[in-house]
Amino acid sequence: MREFGKYQGSSCESGNVAGLFLFLAPVVTFKRIIRSRSTEKFSGIPYVMALLNCLVFTWYGLPFVSRNNLLVSTISGIGGVIEFTYVVIFLIYAPKKERTKVMGLFALIMTVFLVIASVSLLALHGNTRKFFCGIAAALFSTIMYASPLSVMRMVIKTKSVEYMPFFLSLFAFLSGVSWLTFGLLSGDPFITVPNGFGTRFGIAQLILYAIYCKNRNHIENAIKDDFTEMDLEKIGQAKKPESHHL
Repeated sequence: MREFGKYQGSSCESGNVAGLFLFLAPVVTFKRIIRSRSTEKFSGIPYVMALLNCLVFTWYGLPFVSRNNLLVSTISGIGGVIEFTYVVIFLIYAPKKERTKVMGLFALIMTVFLVIASVSLLALHGNTRKFFCGIAAALFSTIMYASPLSVMRMVIKTKSVEYMPFFLSLFAFLSGVSWLTFGLLSGDPFITVPNGFGTRFGIAQLILYAIYCKNRNHIENAIKDDFTEMDLEKIGQAKKPESHHL
């Protein structure tokens, strides 16, 4: 039993570490957004869905909902603060159409969370409360892991991984594996099932990255070559009048 508890604790710690890195992975993307003052073709949907996932799992991990899941609540609460910051930054720099869409989704997920929290707190008790919140947490966690599907579709269409950050995909995979392990060891299906899906989606993203990562360098080099050719043409045009005068 001690060994079992030891493995369970270590898997939870590794899950927290991987989860924290997953939340911090988009920092590079948002530095780019702030620097260029534009969200370009980045999607805000994954960050809004990640916020909902964090809110629901923070609620699920509280002692009056489920026991022995306080660490789940802690890392999810930290993640919620980070994801909320991303959503705010995205709304500041997004074009009007994208901003309206993300704001609408944000209002929807906050309404959903408030309904879940209110129903579970006022109308449910004991195992029924845990089951209700667990189903909600598993559902929205699965949706969060699936939210990059639109980005994956763009990668396949454009054959470029420019708008699918590598570290976000990597830590999504590592977080999924860590929490899947914790869920299996603790016998909690509400943690096991969504992170099983998360692991699969993470693997799919990494495979896409491995297939198309070279194309990113190819596109960047092509752009550089175009600018070089333009510069050479300008130099040639500048020299032509001189040679004609002679």
